[in-house]
Amino acid sequence: MEYIRVTNENLEREHICCAISNNKDVQVASKKAWLSQRFDEGLVFLKSVERGKCFIEYLPAEMAWNPIEAEDYMYIDCLWVSGSFKGHGYSNDLLAACIADSKEKGKKGLCILSSAKKKPFLADPKYLQYKGFSVSDEADNGIQLWYLPFEEGAEKPRFRDCARHPHVDEMGYVLYYTSQCPFNAKYVPILEETARTQGIPFQAIHMQSREEAQAAPTPITTYALFCDGAYLSNEQMNEARFLKLLARSKTL
Repeated sequence: MEYIRVTNENLEREHICCAISNNKDVQVASKKAWLSQRFDEGLVFLKSVERGKCFIEYLPAEMAWNPIEAEDYMYIDCLWVSGSFKGHGYSNDLLAACIADSKEKGKKGLCILSSAKKKPFLADPKYLQYKGFSVSDEADNGIQLWYLPFEEGAEKPRFRDCARHPHVDEMGYVLYYTSQCPFNAKYVPILEETARTQGIPFQAIHMQSREEAQAAPTPITTYALFCDGAYLSNEQMNEARFLKLLARSKTL
């Protein structure tokens, strides 16, 4: 497999792999706008030359849009290999490239979000363990920070205090999200409209700066849904899934 690094020079003509075939889709435009502002901050987006979900996205942890303390680490936003690309060792290729690049840049190691059991849109903990990662911190909602140090005795990354006990004060549904995930550009407005037509209190908080994201009340900032103060899920929802959630909540 050949890989290509996406930069501001080739961003407009490259497909960014996120399960969206139309390069003019609003989701793609949102993601590309977010990426274009991150490249100068050290973000690396490495993908297969072929279209599909086969890429890694990482950046210096100090620049990550997550409430973590991981000085001199590299933070992996996303390592995604699926569909026909699975089972060929491409995840290993992409991770190895990230490790080599991070060592060359003098980083202490890598860190990434996961959980004890596999959750949608998070790294597979079994794969991370297989590659030598271990858990360095865990929030109350089970979201874990995993790390791979490059040398013995390296200080462990950790969550900031604001994210250790995921909770919000507002009642009703509250969604924290960023433009890092392209799907939000399509599905957040759908949830807002569905909640409006159903008469459900719903507030979407679009974090548009790194400072906002690093102060979030949740380790996951791409998409974190709360209900009556309690954390619910990091999985994007369409109208049908949100309605199903609302119906289930009414029966409890």
